[in-house]
Amino acid sequence: MKKNIILITLFFAATLVGCNKDSATTSFVVRLTDSPGDYEKVNIDIVSVEAHSNAGNQTDGWVTLSTNAGVYDLLELTNGIESVLVNTEYPTGMVSQIRLILGDNNSVVVGGVTYPLFTTSGDESGLKILINKELTEGIDYSVLLDFDASRSVIETGVGNNNYNLKPVIRAVTEAENGAIKGVVSPISENVAVYAISGLDTLSTSYATAGNGDFFLGGLATGSYTISFDPGDLSSYLPVVIDGIEVVIGDVTTLAEPVVLLQ
Repeated sequence: MKKNIILITLFFAATLVGCNKDSATTSFVVRLTDSPGDYEKVNIDIVSVEAHSNAGNQTDGWVTLSTNAGVYDLLELTNGIESVLVNTEYPTGMVSQIRLILGDNNSVVVGGVTYPLFTTSGDESGLKILINKELTEGIDYSVLLDFDASRSVIETGVGNNNYNLKPVIRAVTEAENGAIKGVVSPISENVAVYAISGLDTLSTSYATAGNGDFFLGGLATGSYTISFDPGDLSSYLPVVIDGIEVVIGDVTTLAEPVVLLQ
């Protein structure tokens, strides 16, 4: 027989908190785009992307990220077009900066002729870009690198066709979504937990027997209905809570355990 669903009006407060566990990770994406420049092509040879954080190695703090390496024509990445350089899981915590490691195949095309782009000795260790972003568990993050080609290519002397690369890059780091977490009681029950918006179920988690914790991630800003289903074999009734608010960049934590009733 189908159980009745208990509708609970949310009478306890939800709080917005950030999680910072040493073993936790979050989704971390680095995208590349460009502002238009007065050249036919500006080719940048990206070998790897590295991040500097408290999750770095013991020597210098830099971590090499899994990178879509290759030669990118910046002038193909204008008017909202982006290319994904990194799409990975990264440890939570503070990321102070990232850097682009460039290869030797950098060039500019002027009047149908390709000329090499020379980097300065100061750029040999990589192009460093300040981020200073705290990564919270359960929140997806995106770093957009806006590479200004028109200001980054410098002709050395008039008419001698020698070009240097002096990168001008603006970084925009944004959280992509929010999350909800909490605890279900009694903790002896295995409970399926759903985040619902309208007719769509947007995130699913489980409050597992032993601790009762649940986490619903990847949620856009808005108001959600959270459904707790202990299953047909359980002696406990399903519970529904309305009006849980989510804000991008935050984890909404239910301040009190959700108590299942028999």
